Amino acid sequence: MTKTRLEAFSDGVIAILITIMVLELKVPHGKSWEELHPAVFTLLLYAMSYIYIGIYWSNHHHMLHATQHVNGSVLWANLHLLFWLSLVPFVTTWMGETGFAALPTSIYGVVLLAAAVAYTILQTAIIRCEGPGSKLKAAVGSDFKGKLSMLLYVAAIFLAFVHPLLADAIYVTVALIWLVPDKRIEAKLTHQGP
Repeated sequence: MTKTRLEAFSDGVIAILITIMVLELKVPHGKSWEELHPAVFTLLLYAMSYIYIGIYWSNHHHMLHATQHVNGSVLWANLHLLFWLSLVPFVTTWMGETGFAALPTSIYGVVLLAAAVAYTILQTAIIRCEGPGSKLKAAVGSDFKGKLSMLLYVAAIFLAFVHPLLADAIYVTVALIWLVPDKRIEAKLTHQGP
C-alpha cells in the first residue's frame, strides 16, 4: 500500500485544525491598544498551539518521506495521532478562556503528551511495517528527544497545579526543542538517497 493517501488525508486534517484554531480567536471590538491587551495571552497561546501543530506536520512529513510502504496498522496509528491533534484547538480555547487556569493548563499537557505517545506509536508501526532495514529506524535511533519531551510533558501536567506558568514554560521549552525539523531523518535520507 502506498503512503500518498495517508499524506494527503493527514495534511488536510492538519490544515483544518489550524483553521479551527484561528476561527476561535475573538476579535477586539475597540480601536485602541487597551482593547487588544486582554487578547495578548490568547494570541500567544494560539501561536504556541500553531507552532505545535506545525511541528507535528513538519516531522510527520519527514517521517513519511522516509517511509516506503504503509499497512493497516500504520493507517490506524496515524488516525490515533490525528485524534489527539484534533483536540489541540479545544484545549487551546479552554486554556485561553479560563486565563491559564490550572486544570485546563494541565489538560493541555495531557493532550500534548497523548499526541507525543501517538506519534511514537505511529513511528513504531512504520518501522514494523518496513522491517529491520527501515530507513526510519536507522534515522530515529534511540529517540532521545521524543522520550525527553514525554517526560517534560508529565512534569508540566503536575506542575500546572503548582503554578500554571511553570507548565507553560515547559510547553514552550518542548516546542523549542522540536522547532527545527528532525534532522536525523533528513541526514539519513541524504546519505542513503531515495
